[in-house]
Amino acid sequence: MSAALPYQSLPNSFRRAVRDGDTLIGCWASLASPIATELLGVIGFDWMLLDAEHAPNDVLTLIPQLMALKDSASAPVVRPPANDSVFIKRLLDSGFSNFLVPFVESADDAARAVAATRYPPQGIRGVSVSHRGNRYATLPDYFKLANDNVCVIVQIESRKAVDNIDEILDVDGVDGVFVGPSDLAASYGHLGNANHPDVQQAIARVFERAQAMGKPSGILAPVQADAERYLAMGCRVIAVCADMGLLKGAAQAVQNHFMQKPAGHV
Repeated sequence: MSAALPYQSLPNSFRRAVRDGDTLIGCWASLASPIATELLGVIGFDWMLLDAEHAPNDVLTLIPQLMALKDSASAPVVRPPANDSVFIKRLLDSGFSNFLVPFVESADDAARAVAATRYPPQGIRGVSVSHRGNRYATLPDYFKLANDNVCVIVQIESRKAVDNIDEILDVDGVDGVFVGPSDLAASYGHLGNANHPDVQQAIARVFERAQAMGKPSGILAPVQADAERYLAMGCRVIAVCADMGLLKGAAQAVQNHFMQKPAGHV
């Protein structure tokens, strides 16, 4: 993705890149730390996923991370804890415009996710006149522009979702789909083994149907070989690392070097 505008800016450059089918390389942020998020933002990934589903984030920890990404080229994407219109509304008012909505299994689920991000009559988003998302009522024409500048990517995490993939992709306002490989593996009876052939076949189906219907697909793939394979399969919105994994891996490498040798060995 070319250099992004500040995340509050309109039009939403991340949504445009997603809809254009650009290859977008991202990083997962679960540490709930504005310092860690700021550091990763300096690195220059296309996007950063701020996780409120499987990480200890809430609105008051997410806002400092948005602040930390203000001068970054990395577009902030948030994963709410659930497909919940009230929490999504609070995230919108906090300044998020890019959403990865978890556990969408049907067209109805997808339509609910989209509706939560749109003001009436296109949706059900509640109206606050002044909030962080519209720069405290200083962003001209925000209410006219907001609906067309929210990116909604829905997460495919179950066998039912794979079975319903065409109907989900067909929902107006769904900008893309994103595979959750761990939950998908569990749904197919292969907990902890996303590389099982059954799971890989399901992932390939999601990617193929998304391509056929003209919408991008994404996945979390912190193992480089997996990421390269998924890119070759047509995946376009891919998280290739995570803050927690990067820290753990680097710490283990140092610990192994200095602490796993026989005493006196240099």
